[in-house]
Amino acid sequence: MNTAKPSLASSLFPVGLLVIAMVSIQSGASLAKQMFPLVGAQGTTALRLLFASVIMLLLLRPWRAKLDAGSLRTVMVYGLSLGCMNLMFYLAVRTVPLGIAVALEFTGPLAVAIYASRRAIDFLWIGLAVFGLVLLVPIGHTHDAVDLVGAGYALAAGAFWAMYIIYGQKAGHDNGVQTAALGVIIAALFVAPVGIIHAGAALLNPAVIPLAIGVAVLSTALPYSLEMVALTRMPARTFGTLMSIEPAIGAVCGLLFLHETLSVTQWLAIASIIAASIGATLTLRKQSIPAVAMD
Repeated sequence: MNTAKPSLASSLFPVGLLVIAMVSIQSGASLAKQMFPLVGAQGTTALRLLFASVIMLLLLRPWRAKLDAGSLRTVMVYGLSLGCMNLMFYLAVRTVPLGIAVALEFTGPLAVAIYASRRAIDFLWIGLAVFGLVLLVPIGHTHDAVDLVGAGYALAAGAFWAMYIIYGQKAGHDNGVQTAALGVIIAALFVAPVGIIHAGAALLNPAVIPLAIGVAVLSTALPYSLEMVALTRMPARTFGTLMSIEPAIGAVCGLLFLHETLSVTQWLAIASIIAASIGATLTLRKQSIPAVAMD
C-alpha cells in the first residue's frame, strides 16, 4: 500500500492550471463583449460554444469516454449548467462591468465552498472573500450603481456555476478532460437555438468568425479543459475558494481591455479577495488530494 504524501509540486499543479484558466477566460470575456454590437450576448454565447465544441471534439476525442446511464445523466447536467452559466454571464456583462459581474457570479462557487467546508481555517479565507465581495459590489452608492437586471443575470450565472463545479467534479471522476469536451458539446446544442433565434444571419458575418474563434479558445476550449483537470485533483471546497481570485482577474481585464475603471474601495476588495486565494492555496499543501488524482 502506498502511503506517500503528495509532493508540493503535485499539490500546486492544479492551482497553476486553475490560475491559467481564469486569466484565459476573463481575457476571452473581454473579447466577447466586443462582439455584442454585432450578434448580441446570445449570439456570442452560441458562437463561442459551437466553435469550442469543434475544437475540443478534435483535440480530446470525447467519443472515447465510457458512459453508463448514471454518468451520462451527470454529464448532461454538467453540460446544461455550463451552457446556462455562459449565457447568463454574457447577458450580465452587457450592462455590468466585468469585474463586478464576476464578483456577483462568484456567489455560486463561494456557496459551494461554504457548504463543503469542514475546517475552521477555511472560514477565514471565505470570510476574507466575502468581505471583498461586499466592498466590490457597490450597492447603495449612487455613483457606483449596478444595473439590477444585469446583476440578476450575474447571480443566476453564479447558481449555474455552482452546479458546474459539483457535477463537473462528479463527471470528471470517470472520464477526465473528455468530460469537458462532452459538456461543451451539450452546452452548444442547448444554447445554439437561442443564439440563432436572436442573431439570425448575423452569425454568418465574416467579421465575426475570427473573434468567435478567439473567444472559443480563450473562454472555453483552454480554460474548461484545464479546470476539469484541476477539479479532479482538489476538493470542491478548495476549488471554490481558489476561484475567489476570478473577480480580481476580471476587474483587471476589464480595465486593460475595456477601460472599465475601479474605485479605491473596489481595489481594496480585490486585495481582500487575493488574500483569501493565497490563504487557500497555502492550506492546500496540507489537504489530501482526492483519490481520483491517484488512479
